[in-house]
Amino acid sequence: MKKWLLLVLSAIIVFSLAACNSSSSESNSDSGDGKDKKITLRMAWWGSDPRHDYTLEIIELYEKQHPNVKIQPEYASWDDYWKKMAPQATANKLPDIIQMDLSYITQYANNNQLADLKPFFGKEINTEDLSQDFLDGGKIGDKYYGLNGGVNALSYQYDPALLKKIGVDKIPDNWTWDDYIEMAKKAAKEGLYFENGPGTAPDVSFNYYLRTNGKRLYSEEGTALGYDDDKLFVDFFKMYSDLVKEKAIQPPDASAQVKGLEDDPVVKQQSIGLIQWSNQFVGIQEASNRPLEMTNLPGPNADKGLFLKPSLFWSVAESSKHKAEAAKFIDFLTNDIEANKLMLGDRGVPGSPKVQEALLPLLTPSQKQVFNYVAWAGEHSSPYNGPDPTEAGEVINLLKNFADQMAYGVMKPEEAAIQFRQQAESILAQ
Repeated sequence: MKKWLLLVLSAIIVFSLAACNSSSSESNSDSGDGKDKKITLRMAWWGSDPRHDYTLEIIELYEKQHPNVKIQPEYASWDDYWKKMAPQATANKLPDIIQMDLSYITQYANNNQLADLKPFFGKEINTEDLSQDFLDGGKIGDKYYGLNGGVNALSYQYDPALLKKIGVDKIPDNWTWDDYIEMAKKAAKEGLYFENGPGTAPDVSFNYYLRTNGKRLYSEEGTALGYDDDKLFVDFFKMYSDLVKEKAIQPPDASAQVKGLEDDPVVKQQSIGLIQWSNQFVGIQEASNRPLEMTNLPGPNADKGLFLKPSLFWSVAESSKHKAEAAKFIDFLTNDIEANKLMLGDRGVPGSPKVQEALLPLLTPSQKQVFNYVAWAGEHSSPYNGPDPTEAGEVINLLKNFADQMAYGVMKPEEAAIQFRQQAESILAQ
């Protein structure tokens, strides 16, 4: 009798241990996630307060539809965001869902910190309405390390009333750099800037200029600069530095004082316009509280310079234990109409035509301007060159430093061109 009792007790203990081990294994694995299984995902993004607010609403909407999923938000401003991400990446503790930028995605992918999303395409992530170009935005090599969050295009955004003040009724689509210089000088005579200039993001406008000349900032392999003739550098930055000296373009020290939209010289009616991405138009329009317009950048060959850029990417951490569930939420952000009604193109024009069509009746006039401009740009642009190389951040900081020195007259463009090439190619060759 005692032996029989011992056998029964032993069986119960073995069964209990097996059950515990099974439960523990499931809690640390993405496979077999069911509707009733409790899952917690961490999600990180950067942005302003309005973006934080509507993203929290999207999370709440998703959690109501998926009561087994809890999403913990982690958000910050642009600068603070990357300061937080770096140590998490080093510790292999990145959030499950990451809002990723063009300038960083290659670095994180090459460090094996991002998951390949391709296995989720057509399954957890519905790609039926997404074009191949849209999907390829996050492709590095043969893997997809991010799903495009929307598309943007570079634009010149301006105050038409201030433009008329300098004697110009409208900026034509076929305007040139000569027209740009002429308008900038007219602005200076009226005590106005024409745009924000090299003190903000010189790599963006310089890359556009290179593309109009059949070149690019980085080589295709990302191991060198993408142009051989330094005259392109000299011509572009001589134009900018000369206009800064004439007080036609905002100087770097003034740019450094712009901490938010309320400080922007366009908002303060100190500048006719600025060069920035199309999805930023709504913010500057609302802060200005007066009609603004947007158009393409100068030519010639503006269609070669212009391209549709992924506004940002949605990535999944390679360390995530719930990759499939994270992919499902990325699908929600991409394809769910109600979620996109809350977003209204703030993260770029959606890739799904069905989502775009559903949003049109809800858009404000400024949001419609963005959608219309991106549609126009899609027909007047050239293919996107792909994500920046891993070392792009260092090269951008280097270029900004040289742009500032040229703007202040500390260094001549000819000298800066040589030093920038030497230092940038040394960085890219690492």
